[in-house]
Amino acid sequence: MEAARLKNPKNRPVRLTFQDEARFGRMSDPHSCWAPMPLRPMVTLALVREFKYEYATVSPWDGALDTMTADKMNTETMSRFLKQVSEAHPDDFIIMVLDGASSHKSKELKVPDNMSLILLPPYSPELNPAEQIWNRLRKNYFANKIFDSLEAATRQAEHGLAEMAANHNAMISLTNWPWIKSINLIAI
Repeated sequence: MEAARLKNPKNRPVRLTFQDEARFGRMSDPHSCWAPMPLRPMVTLALVREFKYEYATVSPWDGALDTMTADKMNTETMSRFLKQVSEAHPDDFIIMVLDGASSHKSKELKVPDNMSLILLPPYSPELNPAEQIWNRLRKNYFANKIFDSLEAATRQAEHGLAEMAANHNAMISLTNWPWIKSINLIAI
């Protein structure tokens, strides 16, 4: 946290966010579903390997969700996402917690001045509440659906993320875990 304090000389309000990215596309996601007896539900399956990446960062304290769709997951795309988040919250100092993907710790990564990155320990997705965004998106917007094009799947992901972003209370409920509620960033 000392690095974050040094990077926030203007003493801007601190915004704690958790970031992650995931692939969404035409590969179907079969789930169990309900059907009245004696009917047996039939779910079609698609094995098309076309996808795009969805980037997201969530602020568990106020439920703000920032997202971006990208063709690739690399350092250049991550730099673009960090810039987008920075510009969306120009008055805040953003502490972004994220996993240790190579694009997150590259020397070429461009981190905006109003942002500091904190890496999670390796192999600890259970510490990142942003992972819950993908679970909810897959369950509510992708389960048992087949898309005839990558564009249709991308529209579905963007639609689902936009609906989730509009419901700040649901995002708080999904991501503001007890240990996150207890974090005190006043000292930063």
